[in-house]
Formats: sequence, structure tokens, C-alpha cells
Amino acid sequence: MAKDPGVYQLHIRLLHSQQIQIGKLGTFLFPAGSYIYTGSALGGLTARLARHQRDEKKLHWHIDYLLAHARIEEITTLVTRERWECALNAGALAWPGARVIVPRFGSSDCRCAAHLVHLPAP
Repeated sequence: MAKDPGVYQLHIRLLHSQQIQIGKLGTFLFPAGSYIYTGSALGGLTARLARHQRDEKKLHWHIDYLLAHARIEEITTLVTRERWECALNAGALAWPGARVIVPRFGSSDCRCAAHLVHLPAP
């Protein structure tokens, strides 16, 4: 998987509701709970996922700002050269009660409302 291109979903847990600054998007109140972030790594999944899991990194992407306060619980991947992230994201948004907390989060290069989805408590 080292140089394999693909798409991925980070299953994230935020333990406490909190205000978080997300780069130039602004500051938002993130409710505690579960989130799914969908991204692509067409240059290689291994390096991208390793970066997401590092504690020390320059805050660059929207997800970096959230991960400074939350933890990744699970990662799912799909090795592909196709840009499936919008379709995967649509699947996450289709879950009952799923909602967008930050419009345009992680989706500045597509037409999706956001690539971060908050899921209701089970």
C-alpha cells in the first residue's frame, strides 16, 4: 500500500464539545461524538494516513485542526486511482441523523457540502 493511490475515511471521536478554529473557515462549535472524514490520497495512502496519525505536524488541511482535539478510532481505505471520495462522503451523509457541522470542510475542490460528517450518538 506504500505508493498505492486511494481514498479513505477517518472515523474520529471528539470526547467533549468545543469551539475549534478551522484555518480560514473560522471557529465552530463541534459537538462531542463521532465524525467521519472522507479524503483522497492519489499520491499514496501510506504517507497521507501516517501524517494524519502524527501528533506533531504543521496545521495545513482542515482535518489537521480537528485532529489536534480529537482522535482517530478507525481508518477504512479503498485502493483506487478514481476519485471516489465524494461518493463515499455521500454515503456517510445518508446515515440517519448525519449532519454537516462546518460547511466546505475538506471539500474546497468539489461541490460537496463538506467532507466531514457528524454522526448521532448510537
